[in-house]
Amino acid sequence: MADPLAGKVIVITGAGGGFGQALTRQLVRAGSRLVLADVDAPVLRDQAARTLKVAGLDDRADQIIGYVAGDLSTTAGCDDVYAQVMALAPQVDILINNAGIGMSGLFSEIPEDRWEQLMQINLLAPMRLTARFLPAMMARRSGQIANVSSVAGIIGTPQLVPYSTAKFGLRGFSEALAHELKPYGIAVTVVYPFFARTPILQSAHYGTQPQGQLPERLVYDPDFVMEQFLRGIRRHQREVFPGALPRALYWLHRFAPWAMPKLG
Repeated sequence: MADPLAGKVIVITGAGGGFGQALTRQLVRAGSRLVLADVDAPVLRDQAARTLKVAGLDDRADQIIGYVAGDLSTTAGCDDVYAQVMALAPQVDILINNAGIGMSGLFSEIPEDRWEQLMQINLLAPMRLTARFLPAMMARRSGQIANVSSVAGIIGTPQLVPYSTAKFGLRGFSEALAHELKPYGIAVTVVYPFFARTPILQSAHYGTQPQGQLPERLVYDPDFVMEQFLRGIRRHQREVFPGALPRALYWLHRFAPWAMPKLG
């Protein structure tokens, strides 16, 4: 049976990160055609070439339609990314809003310009890009929006207040958008990973509070997380909980929220 993602034109933001590289490998293997976006196109191009070579997929590099650079922390940057994508692929089947940054520390000690930048990239950029790609999808009554949230978008997480806030917002955006787009045949899929072995674990830490250390056994492999995400995208699944821990935390928070502080 043919893969539902074969031949689909898919845009991936944050394609140079850990999740982005996993998505690139798996979608090239699935036969998709990709437009990869990140802050530096030449660096992204070299990184994608290495990613495909290590995966034994360098003979399929032509499935990457092109590389797009842009600063997603600004409206102008989102406009620029959209224009570049349209020049490469006028019809986009799936938009994967994967780009994001992280930071930790007490909210009162994180510089305001830093957490405002996080909100721009992690929440407003997915909304802005979706707003630009959506009209064409609605006109032809097909397409899909796929967003990368986090367990921190379900459970308010100390020392990750800006990150948690942005991911809560992305969760609400995805849920409301899914209801709104159902009559148009457009699916919305959102994934809620726990911590994964990606560069975001090395994000900046601010202030006097010691940074918590996560046991290695609780850190997920990005390829596993994205494999589960893509399975949900294929099925037009609304929510994806990749692994036992994200699902358990979701249900615990839903039915026994009083127990959550005791886990810390």
